[in-house]
Amino acid sequence: MKELTPGGNAPVPSSLVTVRVQTGVAADIASFRLFDGGKVKGDADFVFYGQKVNDDGSIRLLTEGVNTTFAINLPNINASVEKIAFSATCDAGKTVASLGSLLITVEVAGEPVVKCVVELTGRSEAALILGELYRRNNEWKFRFISQGFNGGLKPLAEHFGVDISEDQSPEPNPEPAPASATKVSLSKVSLTKEKPTVSLKKQDDYGLIRVNLNWNQSATHRGIVGGLFGAKKGIDLDLGAFVRLKDGYKTVVQALGNGFGSLHEEPFVELQGDDRTGAVSDGEWLHINGKQWKDIDEVLIYAFIYEGVPNWDSTDGVVTVHVPGQGPIESRLTDGYSGHGMCAIARLVNTDGAISVERVNRYFSGHRDMDRAWGWGFRWTAGSK
Repeated sequence: MKELTPGGNAPVPSSLVTVRVQTGVAADIASFRLFDGGKVKGDADFVFYGQKVNDDGSIRLLTEGVNTTFAINLPNINASVEKIAFSATCDAGKTVASLGSLLITVEVAGEPVVKCVVELTGRSEAALILGELYRRNNEWKFRFISQGFNGGLKPLAEHFGVDISEDQSPEPNPEPAPASATKVSLSKVSLTKEKPTVSLKKQDDYGLIRVNLNWNQSATHRGIVGGLFGAKKGIDLDLGAFVRLKDGYKTVVQALGNGFGSLHEEPFVELQGDDRTGAVSDGEWLHINGKQWKDIDEVLIYAFIYEGVPNWDSTDGVVTVHVPGQGPIESRLTDGYSGHGMCAIARLVNTDGAISVERVNRYFSGHRDMDRAWGWGFRWTAGSK
């Protein structure tokens, strides 16, 4: 592995590579596919929290938070692409020094080949251009840049030529914009202790509501493997939900017990499979039928560690709620207590037909304790998957 200083470069095999950005606290990491003149050709060249894959699937954002990873299929990158740049931006009012630490690695087949440590002490910028993959004589190299940028993600994206919307509230009965005028929206809501709730405008049909759980794929727990305590393996972090309908019907949707639910019949909530290791690049998904939201009273979203000793601190878990026409709503598992294996993350509550999304982030020893805390009244037996 080669460790670079700013301005340095190193060759990278033309293969499937992973660019990993690790920070002390969560930051917004983005990539830009750049052409002649160092600009994007269109908004599809911008990959970030609101658009996690580009148009040809050659660049994918896999995880976010303090351990952000991009999977880049270099052989599939169009020949007209000159560079793929990577950036980091902080929350409003903060500087990159607040990140505490920042490490960039380029990995091939799980092994790091390039390492770049960003010195943050005293830096006052709100964003950084971290580095870039670039072509030279038909070969790929990675250059460590660490260039400060005054401004957040919007001016940084515009610097690379991305057309950003102003995220203004739409006017009543607006004229539909032509497809060519579509702009990238940076709107995102992060639920925190200070701002734990967001309410969405009432609609007759919210469309397909998608809830995603993603976490650090390299996170491990220490458990009993082969009769020996202390072996390490990947954490099995599972997504689930308590669902209650307006008519009083209630159920549990989760992989444990094979209770995957149903999207078009009661409970109108369905788990989209089960990722036992985090190997699925975009984590686990729970779908909610927004056309039937009028019949749903509440959906309590939770995650639990299925195997081993709980180690929430290393999961970097984040749940993101995607509602058509809205920016992503995210809640991070930042207050983990390692002695408890279950986290109630967020509640989606029907408030006079509208959706209220509430951050919870409370930890429990198991399903029964979480049930008691919220008064759902289920009867619990041992389950398996």
